[in-house]
Amino acid sequence: MYDVIIIGAGVIGAATAYCLSRYNLKVAILEAQNDVACGTTKANAALIHAGYDAKPGSLMAKYNREGSLMMEELCKKLDVPYKRNGSLVLAFDDENLETLKVLLDRGHQNGIEGLKILNKEETKKMEPYVSDECLGSLYAPTAAIVSPWELCLALAETAVRNGVELFLNNRVESISKENDIFTVITDKDTYHSKYIVNAAGVNTDTIHEMIGEKEFTISANKGQYYLFDKAQGYLTTKTLFPCPSTKGKGCAVTPTVGGNLVIGPDSSPCTKDDLDTTAEGLMFVKKASSRMVPKLDFRENIRNFAGLRAKCDRDDFIVEESKSVRNFFNLAGIASPGLSSSIAIGNAVLEWLKSKEKLIEKENFIDSRKRIKFMSLSDEEKNELIKKNPAYGRIICRCELITEGEILETFNTPIPPVSIDGVKRRVKAGMGRCQGGFCGEKVAMILKDKLGLEYDEILQDKKGSNILFNEAKGGQY
Repeated sequence: MYDVIIIGAGVIGAATAYCLSRYNLKVAILEAQNDVACGTTKANAALIHAGYDAKPGSLMAKYNREGSLMMEELCKKLDVPYKRNGSLVLAFDDENLETLKVLLDRGHQNGIEGLKILNKEETKKMEPYVSDECLGSLYAPTAAIVSPWELCLALAETAVRNGVELFLNNRVESISKENDIFTVITDKDTYHSKYIVNAAGVNTDTIHEMIGEKEFTISANKGQYYLFDKAQGYLTTKTLFPCPSTKGKGCAVTPTVGGNLVIGPDSSPCTKDDLDTTAEGLMFVKKASSRMVPKLDFRENIRNFAGLRAKCDRDDFIVEESKSVRNFFNLAGIASPGLSSSIAIGNAVLEWLKSKEKLIEKENFIDSRKRIKFMSLSDEEKNELIKKNPAYGRIICRCELITEGEILETFNTPIPPVSIDGVKRRVKAGMGRCQGGFCGEKVAMILKDKLGLEYDEILQDKKGSNILFNEAKGGQY
């Protein structure tokens, strides 16, 4: 019997678990996939938005501002890559210049500090590779970049260290309630709790309607991206946006915390499981981004990917108790700026629970996390570490310079990897220019050894993504 069941282990569910784990609550997370951060969290532009774009008075505006202000300290405590790099919204005509004024005013209403409209010369001085056609920009110095899957993993790991129970490969199939106790049945087991927090991303409406009346509708919107090699990283230090439209913030050109460039997304309606990239979508991204930065060399693209965003019919975040089911709390429609807002939304759930229960803060709460990043150590520190553990002296991923010791250490964490991509999300092995062409086999061998698997049981990522067939088993996984 749990006090709280959280459905979904993306960054919103993980942030909620982290916030609740500070108190005397018995909490479980149910996740349909075999790892955390397997949905929207792993496929986005990795931005912490400043907060000027959201409609004043909206929940998006409220939680974006609160979350953005908290994010730097949170990432420092949890050893998550973060960089406050600032952003520019670029104007290319007179109408765009007027839009910058609207965004500036909106940002002031939202309480965003440091916003400033720059002319063409000031913009080019700040980012010289921006198109000569740019007439000016809105500068937001508080915008930042982060590693979204590492943030999600850090929040979830810390929650687990503080007593939260994580159940992976548990897809919710039904929810019922009797005598104020919820019963959640998954494809693996049955769970009971006093409260439910619904953080199921694009499936939040489906989860809610398993027990409640229809209160909102979530549709999926697909965004497609390019990931460029670090050789193109010099083209901008700021996150670059076009002026926003009714479809969203537009196609960004942004550095990553790892030194690459991410370019995208486009925006198109899709089914809730459609992660295919398309020639049309990628061409749109190419044209839109090249208008902002003409020197982008698409021969330096090392990966394309698509992510889903939860589009709500209310045109705002839903952060509220269900109107039809008492003690059932919905976190729905959390599209952009969801990553920026995640920790603030987690705190909102905590405040809701405080209105229901008398919570006592744990005396021994673990509020920090530290990882070994071998290449960031001094030569002396590297030599000492190799003496203690020779695995740190063996490079597995040549592109990102990730050692065997770092990979092996992931299996000693509260949420160890179960796939090749799971290793990648934890230590970046396979995230470089060759995209695992050199290190993939070595990572597979480590997984085989640590998890006691046969080669045909090793997954690239999700269930069913086995990297090999076994003919002796009739070609079955």
